[in-house]
Amino acid sequence: MTKESVIVGLCNPKGPENVGSVMRAAANYQVGSVVYTGNRYARAMQGRAQLADTSRRIGKSVSLSEVVSLVDDVPEGMKIVCIELVENALTLPEFKHPESALYIFGPEDGSISQDIINKADAVVYIPTVGCMNLAATVNVVLYDRLAKGEIHDSGNQLIRDSRDTNNWLKVL
Repeated sequence: MTKESVIVGLCNPKGPENVGSVMRAAANYQVGSVVYTGNRYARAMQGRAQLADTSRRIGKSVSLSEVVSLVDDVPEGMKIVCIELVENALTLPEFKHPESALYIFGPEDGSISQDIINKADAVVYIPTVGCMNLAATVNVVLYDRLAKGEIHDSGNQLIRDSRDTNNWLKVL
């Protein structure tokens, strides 16, 4: 998997904290970019210079862009996968992730539009009781992609490179 093979799309996100956490997840799971629609995020960011940086250092390596449409300019060969509580959707445990995917997530307080759902190659839901937070949902889906993938980094060097600077624990 290359970074360019995965894009996260957010439908009109409202919370800067959630977008920051999505950015952190995107960097952790080697997503190429995050794109979003709507004006609520930009409006929420105005005048918030003191906002806590939930993306942490690693989240700054992923581009974040506003777009007019999430589905109009999808790269050739990339599949559109909507993550939403939608009747007749596939459960995440049974879903096979495509090699190249645009994962679209609904807003914190709404749903993905029917028009986007109709254009999706797959619609997937996480079988929880109740709905999940936007950033938590992104983390679960991207982890599922990693866990089901055939190739991923692992081992002590990855742990040393990834852990917090205050963590020096070892299994003896």
